[in-house]
Amino acid sequence: MKKIILGLAAVIAIGAAALWQFQGAAQAAPNVALTDLQGNTVHLQDLRGKVVLVKFWATSCTTCVAQMPDTIRHYDELKAQGFDTYGVAMQYDPPNYVKNFTDTRKLPFPVVIDAQGKIAQAFGDVRLTPTAFLIDKKGNIIKRYLGNYDEKAFMATVEKALAS
Repeated sequence: MKKIILGLAAVIAIGAAALWQFQGAAQAAPNVALTDLQGNTVHLQDLRGKVVLVKFWATSCTTCVAQMPDTIRHYDELKAQGFDTYGVAMQYDPPNYVKNFTDTRKLPFPVVIDAQGKIAQAFGDVRLTPTAFLIDKKGNIIKRYLGNYDEKAFMATVEKALAS
C-alpha cells in the first residue's frame, strides 16, 4: 500500500511540474487586425520588435476608467523605448461612447472598437474588463492582467521586456 501511495504521489508531482512548465511557456499572440477610430489598420505581427499592451476595456467599466490615466502615462513615458498600447473597446460598448471618451480624455494611443467581438475571441474569449495582455518583442504573450494590477510589478515586467 505504501508503494502505491508513493507511486501516486510521484505521478501527481510530475503532472504538477509539467503543468507549471506549460503555464510558464510563452504563448504567441493572435495575429489580429486592429483598426483604430481613424481607420488605420495594423496586424499584431507588424508590431514585432515592440513591447505591446493590448487592453480590453469599456466606457461603462469603472476600473477601466480609473486605470486610464496610468495607461496614458505609461504609454507616454515608454513609447520612445519601443512600447505601444492598443485600447480595444468591447463589442457591447456603443461606438459614440468610445469616440467621446477617446476624444475628451485625449487618449494618445490607438483605440479599436471590437464591433464583432473577434479580437476578444482571438485572445481567449475575453469577457471581463479590464483585461490586458502584455506582448513581448517576439510576439509572445508574457503576461495577462485581469482587473486591478500591481503597478510596480507591471512596470518591472515592461522594463524587462523592453531591455530584452
